[in-house]
Amino acid sequence: MTARAERPLLFLDVDGPLLPFGEDPERGARGTAPDSRLARLTPTMGARLATLPCDLVWATTWEEAANDEIAPRIGLPHLPVVTWPEPTGRHEREDRWFGLCWKTRTLVSWAGGRPFAWVDDEITDADREWVSAHHGGPALLHHVKSYRGLTGADFAILDHWLRAL
Repeated sequence: MTARAERPLLFLDVDGPLLPFGEDPERGARGTAPDSRLARLTPTMGARLATLPCDLVWATTWEEAANDEIAPRIGLPHLPVVTWPEPTGRHEREDRWFGLCWKTRTLVSWAGGRPFAWVDDEITDADREWVSAHHGGPALLHHVKSYRGLTGADFAILDHWLRAL
C-alpha cells in the first residue's frame, strides 16, 4: 500500500491579503484608526480559504496571534504557524542583494519540498526565481495588492493551481 500524498500548503500572510491596508489608487487612503483595523476583515474569508484543496498555514508576523485574533473573526480553526528565526548576517546581505522578501528562505525550509502556494503583498520576481532554484517541489508565489486584499480572481488562481497538482 502506498502512502497518501500530502496536500499542498498555502502560506497565508495577514496584513495585505486578509487585512487590507494602504492607499487604493482609485479610492484614496484607507482609514487607519486602531479600532477599525480588525473590522476590515471579511467574516466569510475563512470559509473561502477552507474550500481550497490545501493545508492552511499562517505565514505572518502576527504568528500565534493570528490564531487568537484573526482566525475566529474569519471562521478559521487554529492553524499551524511559521515562526521566524533570526536571520544570519550572511542571509540578510544576500537577501538585500537579490531583493528577496525576508520570509522566502524560511517558507521554503518549512515546506520541506512539499508543494506550496504563498499569498503575500511583499512577493517579487526575485522571490519566484529563488524559490524555483531552491525548492524541490511546485510552488506558486501569488502577490496580492495590500490595499485590495484577496479577491475572487485571486481565489480562482489559487484554486486552479492547487487542483492542477
